[in-house]
Amino acid sequence: MEMGETNVSEQLFVFTGSYSEADEPGIGVYTFDEESGQLTKTGEMGGFKNPTFLNVDAGRRLLYAISETVNEEGARIGEAAAFAIDAGRGTIRLLNRKPTTAATTCHIQRDADNRYLTVTSYHGGMVGLLRLEEDGSVGELTDVRQHSGSSVRPAQDRPHPHSSFYSPDGRYLFVQDLGLDQIVTYSVDQDRHALVRLEETNIHGGAGPRHMAFHPAAPYAYVINELDSSVTALAYDSASGSLRVLDTVSTLPADYNGDNGCAEIAISKDGRFVYGSNRGHDSIVVFATDPDSGLLRTVQHIPTEGGHPRHFALTPSGNHLIAANRDGNNLVVFEVDRDNGRLRFTGQMAEASKPVCVIPAYLTL
Repeated sequence: MEMGETNVSEQLFVFTGSYSEADEPGIGVYTFDEESGQLTKTGEMGGFKNPTFLNVDAGRRLLYAISETVNEEGARIGEAAAFAIDAGRGTIRLLNRKPTTAATTCHIQRDADNRYLTVTSYHGGMVGLLRLEEDGSVGELTDVRQHSGSSVRPAQDRPHPHSSFYSPDGRYLFVQDLGLDQIVTYSVDQDRHALVRLEETNIHGGAGPRHMAFHPAAPYAYVINELDSSVTALAYDSASGSLRVLDTVSTLPADYNGDNGCAEIAISKDGRFVYGSNRGHDSIVVFATDPDSGLLRTVQHIPTEGGHPRHFALTPSGNHLIAANRDGNNLVVFEVDRDNGRLRFTGQMAEASKPVCVIPAYLTL
């Protein structure tokens, strides 16, 4: 070993959330072999109802999950849990769990400074802010912001926040509201531990914005619209936090006329390609980005080898994409051609019961 080198080994893990009852193992832990594309299950955790969405703090080896619980009156409410990750064993251990919003949640996010969690409640129409304790455990709920209004479709008769994503510099929080056809911009007042509503960006009527991804280098962002199967490209002003609609493209082939609803969106590390999932067409769509305009051009549609790809993720290296097919009860591994963005099914998959979230992360052993 040369002077100054450290003998540090890393393992790529994949964490999954799912629809499950409390007596079922709803959270899964897998190792991922990047040479063979093989997923190997190493751990699981039960005791939580519908731990559907996760967030991983790889540096501190912490996992966060939402789930459902009930209040003293028996009404369903949100819950958040923190887990310590044992990278050596490939297992997780519960640190703590706390109630969150007064309605069940569908998404969890963490700020870059590890001070807060945000949770969004699709059914309750609200977004909640929770403090994180110094040891990484879930702290108190410090603020809740209720959305109001509606849009043009029957499914949009009320607000339906579906996700929250921080800007690359962490200054702004963007909440995609499927029910309002809006992206609502907040900042976090760290003195009051409160969400401050700044402005709204209107997406076209009936779109149903669901999840969002920022370009890693250029001033663009992309939102996938669940209800009309499209992706909207946006110009992003990092100084003001403002978004401006540039264009919208379909996620579906021109000759497809069946039912479909979009779910997840991701962008490659170099910002050259955007990926989205189609539930119904059961595919991943691949777009190339124009570096000068931010606009998208369709490159590929590829089947996900299972029904209802609710979520997917690119691995940190960018060499693979893992799709979570809720109705296929499987995780499916694709190889990414870094030159043209296209995907190739590797033949590798793993069983998983009703997976709806998949998070890959390198952890130091």
